[in-house]
Amino acid sequence: MPKTRRLDPAAPWVQITTTPADWKAADPKLLAAMLVELHLIRAFEETVLDLAGEGLVHGPAHSSIGQEGGAVGSIVGLSSTDAINGSHRGHHQFLAKAITHVSAGELDLTNLVSESIQTVLQRTLAEILGLAQGYCAGRGGSMHLQWFEAGALGTNAIVGGGVPLGAGNAWAQKHSGTSDITLSYFGDGAVNIGSVLETMNLAAAWKLPFAFMIENNLYAVSTTVAEATGEPRLSGRGLGFGIPSWRVDGMDPLAVHLAMQQAGEVMRTGGGPAVVELEVYRFFHQNGAYPGSAFGYRSKEEEASWRARDPLERVAKEMIALGLIDEAGVASVRDQALAAMADAAAQLTEADPDSAGKRRILPDLWPDTDFVDVGLRGDTSELAEARTLDPLDYDGEVERKKFVDAVASVMDRRMGEDERIVLMGEDIHRLSGGTNGATKGLSKRYPDRVLGTPISENAFAGLGGGMALDGRFRPVVEFMYPDFLWVAADQVFNQIGKARHMFGGVNPVPLVLRTKVAMGSGYGSQHLMDPAGIFATSPGWRIVAPSTAADYIGLMNAALALQDPVLVIEHVDLYGQTDEVPTGDLDYQLPFGKAGIRRVGNDVTVISYLSMVRHSLEAVEQTGIDAEVIDLRWLDAASLDWDTIGESIRKTNAVLIVEQGARGTSYGGWLADEIQRRFFDWLDQPIERVTGGEASPSISRVLERAAIARTEEVVAGLERVRRGMGER
Repeated sequence: MPKTRRLDPAAPWVQITTTPADWKAADPKLLAAMLVELHLIRAFEETVLDLAGEGLVHGPAHSSIGQEGGAVGSIVGLSSTDAINGSHRGHHQFLAKAITHVSAGELDLTNLVSESIQTVLQRTLAEILGLAQGYCAGRGGSMHLQWFEAGALGTNAIVGGGVPLGAGNAWAQKHSGTSDITLSYFGDGAVNIGSVLETMNLAAAWKLPFAFMIENNLYAVSTTVAEATGEPRLSGRGLGFGIPSWRVDGMDPLAVHLAMQQAGEVMRTGGGPAVVELEVYRFFHQNGAYPGSAFGYRSKEEEASWRARDPLERVAKEMIALGLIDEAGVASVRDQALAAMADAAAQLTEADPDSAGKRRILPDLWPDTDFVDVGLRGDTSELAEARTLDPLDYDGEVERKKFVDAVASVMDRRMGEDERIVLMGEDIHRLSGGTNGATKGLSKRYPDRVLGTPISENAFAGLGGGMALDGRFRPVVEFMYPDFLWVAADQVFNQIGKARHMFGGVNPVPLVLRTKVAMGSGYGSQHLMDPAGIFATSPGWRIVAPSTAADYIGLMNAALALQDPVLVIEHVDLYGQTDEVPTGDLDYQLPFGKAGIRRVGNDVTVISYLSMVRHSLEAVEQTGIDAEVIDLRWLDAASLDWDTIGESIRKTNAVLIVEQGARGTSYGGWLADEIQRRFFDWLDQPIERVTGGEASPSISRVLERAAIARTEEVVAGLERVRRGMGER
């Protein structure tokens, strides 16, 4: 028989319950604050359900009734500079943080609702109703509540989606020299989500002051925890990552508060992250005002047993036993909370003149429809004072530089001048500059700001997003290959790309995402895509694609100055290319939104980017067609140089769009649609396109070549245009 021995986890795992002595020792002000916040949140949620029942809440109303104890107990002791984010069921967390912020934890049992608290209640209700005075100008609604000033980073409708973002905020707190912490709330369903588990690993490895707050209400919609996992004690998830973990009765706010004090001490003193499992229960269904038993997945007996543990009644009972309040006082707290919510609702609604006995939203409170796209991205005013230089117009001294050396050199220059820039990605700190040398020398010069990450794109992309939203750092995230963006698609598109607009259009998201197209390198179907088409059709992103080293310098400098997320696409075929660049100048920006005319011509407008610009020029020389070749440089719709494109089309009356990658995810399909909508009257023949094949490139050298476009395919495209000229 083999010898065996029991292995103990690297971190403690404890369960906390309160004793009468704990309640007796508790600060009466703390208990009063808990009672007030619990009642304000309960009255708020009841008002939301009433309005939803009248059809005045457009979309879901995920009530937190029953779960208030976990939020209040964990948040009431936080400072305003501590931060939280949460899930789609997050009204209670947001309100607890906002009320704690405006009251500084000083809440009066006899005069609950100050002017600032009333404002919080009304603005939060307005947001849930989709009104302009809401914290996100009505765009966030019930599931996307954000108020940075209060430390409320934003609730999130994607299960587990906010967790990596919260970790990014915690990274910024730690590396700004604070003792602040971030709490990220998510439900039992999210503990099985990859982004949550990836972030647990990353937070533990980097010792981030970050709490994974699991609200275990036993049901993910109607699926039980027991059905979904082999270990229903969900705080056990932390042990596999060496994270100290607490399990606590979330219906007991004081027990939650005491657990949070212990976890907070670990996080604030450099001990890294914590897991806190809050055992709670939502009294209603996933969405709306009916109990789960109405849908058959819970019993009335189970619901009654949990209602008997109502956190509002628990705190009131303990305070009465301690002589801190009486039954009449508790009733007064309840009445004041209800009155505050009645007033908030009255400020936002009126009697419906067309339907007796019903209310409607006050018409003047809706957002103006002209606001629909405002704030999707910034206005680029941050570039107004930049020194710009277009290498096509430059006639000064030049030097020869490899493209990949320009990549590393310009980043070195910017990091040396801006301590906010932080690089992260797989292997970027090793191999003398990552897998291609693009970060050469940077890890030695900036060891604390070149972060080699685990293979967990969801976690580190989202962490970069959280850092960008925090604003104290400017993350540069590298995806080794663009195909990997699908692994992190939630963070890239649902979170980073949508964040500014979704939360009201105000908060900048200064993040750069670098990746490289590697077609022709033999890496096969899952490493060789061109991401331009995917990003061009996803809101919020700017895209740059340099074809020369000189352009790379100017475009990267612009990307690092913008307050929007920017995708910087590189191509492995360009890395070894040697180009002329302005001698000793790594500080200029390429003019914003300015394409480059690489060849002037009159017969056809050829539009391309990256390595296909060179292939296009070669094809033009081979065919003898007098083509005008435009290097886009800026690819997204808001940054594209429509003036240069339009002027060329009005001259040539024909267009050939050239790209290398697969037809299905192509950038050219989107661009062709935009061109025909804008310039249809000047086109004498259909827009021609050069692309790769339908399939992704294969490993076989022969099949890979057949799947992608190069000079020969551009020649064929130009010949099709020539035939169209003859027909014309």
